[in-house]
Amino acid sequence: MTAISTNKKVGFVSLGCPKALVDSERILTQIRAEGYEVAADYSDADVVVVNTCGFITPAIEESLGAIGEALEQSGKVIVTGCLGERPETIMARHPGVLSVTGPGDTAGVMDALHKVIPPDENPFTQLLPTGVKLTPRHYSYLKIAEGCNHTCSFCIIPKLRGLQDSRGAGEILYEAYRLVASGTKELLVIAQDSSAYGVDIRHIESEFQGEQVAAHLTDLATKLGEMGAWVRLHYVYPYPHVDRVVELMAAGKILPYLDVPLQHASPKILRAMRRPGSSKDGISSTQLETIQRWRGICPEIVLRSTFIVGFPGETEADFQLLLDFLSKARLDRVGAFTYSVVDGADANKLEGHVPEDVKTERLERLMALQQQISLEKSLEKVGRTLEVIIDEFNDDEGDAPGSKLIGRTKGDAPGIDGQVYIAAGSFAGQVKIGDIVNVLIEDADEYDLYGEVSSLVNWQPNVIQMPTLIQL
Repeated sequence: MTAISTNKKVGFVSLGCPKALVDSERILTQIRAEGYEVAADYSDADVVVVNTCGFITPAIEESLGAIGEALEQSGKVIVTGCLGERPETIMARHPGVLSVTGPGDTAGVMDALHKVIPPDENPFTQLLPTGVKLTPRHYSYLKIAEGCNHTCSFCIIPKLRGLQDSRGAGEILYEAYRLVASGTKELLVIAQDSSAYGVDIRHIESEFQGEQVAAHLTDLATKLGEMGAWVRLHYVYPYPHVDRVVELMAAGKILPYLDVPLQHASPKILRAMRRPGSSKDGISSTQLETIQRWRGICPEIVLRSTFIVGFPGETEADFQLLLDFLSKARLDRVGAFTYSVVDGADANKLEGHVPEDVKTERLERLMALQQQISLEKSLEKVGRTLEVIIDEFNDDEGDAPGSKLIGRTKGDAPGIDGQVYIAAGSFAGQVKIGDIVNVLIEDADEYDLYGEVSSLVNWQPNVIQMPTLIQL
């Protein structure tokens, strides 16, 4: 086999949400399949691909900064991703970029790359292992749909990524099977609106291992749960059929965890946002009733949500409704951010924009309230033994190897939720990254838990094991 040329090295920068991370994995897989090497740093790269985010103003600035840094360091940059839907914004700041393509445009990126560095003509490069992962081996993001059909006034995702485009259930399930077979122990299901999965293709059935499976969240989650891995659902809107998904959680088929982007609780603000929500006693009763119903079905369910503070027109009374809602809902995990003007969003035209200092003060009050709720929730876990998946070692200099560990419970998603800081105790040196262990929780704070390994969990998937995917 002809050796891969050493001057065919591509740098790669991936920014944004997990959905963009999946796009990056697909682009990198094609880059590797065509015989290119992935450079470890700018100095070793002949060209750099930057996968950008364009959702909110801070993300846009981060993307533009990354493009500028790549240009300064390498001189040759190809831009892709959500911000690529605004080439004029990119070219105005960085006219030296070689090419700009939109999100998920693997073909466009490769066309631009071919013009800079012609591909290896050796056909054997196509035999390289496929499937590049940017996450650790033990967890993987599984994108089930692209785009969004909602018209939220603060969001431009439909303009950046188009309307919802669901994948067939069979295609998703075969991908999940390969991931679990190659070492994935946790599947993180993502879409802009996972609850609406399959609506655009009328929940058509497709083949998976001799069965016909409908493109519906309930059917998909049922089959994913049979593979033996942890299955975690993100970006789930509270549609009625989600009750059936929560029943799967209660039965132990998938993780008792839902990431539900509620955004606010004031009916007036929800209407301005073009979000669902009805009024009873001044706050959105629909949201509270749904949360109570889910907890009735699955008492162990962990609920995460995000909220926007300081949306145009938000009065102190509206904000107090949000605080009242949080006090009653007692969500397990909450992320919040101040409203940011996004070029192209309809909310920009609304009256009553909130001053920045007021936004900041409200955000601080909201987080202070939620921190107290989170602390109380965390303290309830002290004395319990929980399953924890290990993400990394936490040894200090002088510690015995593997004596300290960091992991997550079934109620914690990577990168956004809390962690468990663990003493390995008598199991020091026996626990590997990606292992699942039982941990006796001994202490807690607002976000994290602390404990000691009490036993090892003998995890076995319900799929045939295969060779590992390429890890970057």
